[in-house]
Amino acid sequence: MRHGFLSPRRPRRWTMLLGMLAGLSPLAHAACARLVTSGNPEYPPFLWQDPKNDSRLIGANAELMQLVAREIGIPIEVRYAGPWGRVQESARNGRIDLIAGAFLTQPRLTYLRYLQPPIRDTQTLIWTRQQHPLQYQRWEDLQGQEGITVVNNSFGQAFDQFAAANLKLQQVGSVKNALQMLGLGRADYLIYEDAPGLAYAASLNIKGLRASTVPVSREKLYLTVALASACNNEQLAERLSRAMKKLSDERVMDALVEKYLRIWQAQNSSEQRPG
Repeated sequence: MRHGFLSPRRPRRWTMLLGMLAGLSPLAHAACARLVTSGNPEYPPFLWQDPKNDSRLIGANAELMQLVAREIGIPIEVRYAGPWGRVQESARNGRIDLIAGAFLTQPRLTYLRYLQPPIRDTQTLIWTRQQHPLQYQRWEDLQGQEGITVVNNSFGQAFDQFAAANLKLQQVGSVKNALQMLGLGRADYLIYEDAPGLAYAASLNIKGLRASTVPVSREKLYLTVALASACNNEQLAERLSRAMKKLSDERVMDALVEKYLRIWQAQNSSEQRPG
């Protein structure tokens, strides 16, 4: 007599089959035939929206993902998933598989797997107006000043905690708005990273800004896997890390950052020309 799907006459055969199925990596499923990644879309030269196709992101990190894809043999789509806050929410809910560029913070460890080695070392600076210089040497120098930053940005766990407890920081929706407000004198300083800050200040043609020589923080920018992704597993993490190690040893990011700084500047200078 048969008792449903598992016949009592062949328990070992079925047990072995089920064990094999359970052991299959998620990468074996059609759903993981490709990986979807996103990141901060206001982050030149690392990432920004493609002016020819606003559903895509381009930049140094986007090209790095194509090099990683070639190494692991799985296509990676670099997709615009909305503002930075929405990108993080998409990773938290498993709607994207990877984030191409995130700082390490304790809250993000609850929904992201950080891969070694990092994409790049970065530094965050204090931006001020030349007519209102702020002699910045240490975090305490910012107390009592009106600061501005971009919503959902982190500048490292330690500084984030200090800022929450000690600083007056207004959060705005984009770095464009933040730089424009600083230029108009509606804030004493802006906290933002060096390369993206320089890229945006140049594209907006905002004059009279200066950046601190002493960084607020030095942080590593990581490739991360969403823990909620259907493709998240040890095998994928190891393959991605091996690819990142090879590309890091070849120092490909140095060349990519220079390349995409030139592309960003060329795009924005052509937009500013009368036509």
